[in-house]
Amino acid sequence: MEAFSKHKGLVAVLDRANVDTDQIIPKQFLKSIRRTGFGEALFYDWRYLDDGSDNPDFELNHPRYKGASVLVVRNNFGCGSSREHAVWAVAQYGLKVLIAPWREASGQRISGFADIFRNNCTKNGVLTVELSEDEVSKIMDLVRASEGLQMTADLPAQKLIFHLPKELVFSFDIDAGLKEYLLKGLDDIGSTLGYEADISAFEKKHDPQMAK
Repeated sequence: MEAFSKHKGLVAVLDRANVDTDQIIPKQFLKSIRRTGFGEALFYDWRYLDDGSDNPDFELNHPRYKGASVLVVRNNFGCGSSREHAVWAVAQYGLKVLIAPWREASGQRISGFADIFRNNCTKNGVLTVELSEDEVSKIMDLVRASEGLQMTADLPAQKLIFHLPKELVFSFDIDAGLKEYLLKGLDDIGSTLGYEADISAFEKKHDPQMAK
């Protein structure tokens, strides 16, 4: 997996909450056992009309968002089933950074992303950033008012830098383990292989025969 340190790209807005994984990648595309070719199916039911042509009313089909690699969404993005295909579609479409708001309810902080979806993003080199609802709303307003707005995500510094005439910066928190995975370009297998020498040393000393 490619390591993630900094990324600069065009920002797009998908102003929808509770976008589940079936909306991100519908179930009919889960038959493939290959991990390629899912980008064209991202948001399939919203993105295309019945005849297969682009839906001009869908946000990401607007010309101003062509080539966007940063997507700002609403709360609870990636809820629903745990299908990793959803993240494959996100990554293969070209999205490198997702931004969603956390919110507070009954004294508890509710994540902007479903947990399994967020973890799958990390394993596929996609950075998920949570900001407050007010901050995300401000960013959405800025994107709508500033066509072609570019943003740099600086993971080591944990900052989002919006390139306006006067740059606007937002700081974000991220789990230290997820940050390390992204910076080193690791998934679970890659992390395990980092201990290959220790595993080999253990296997050489370990008696594989069960005690009688």
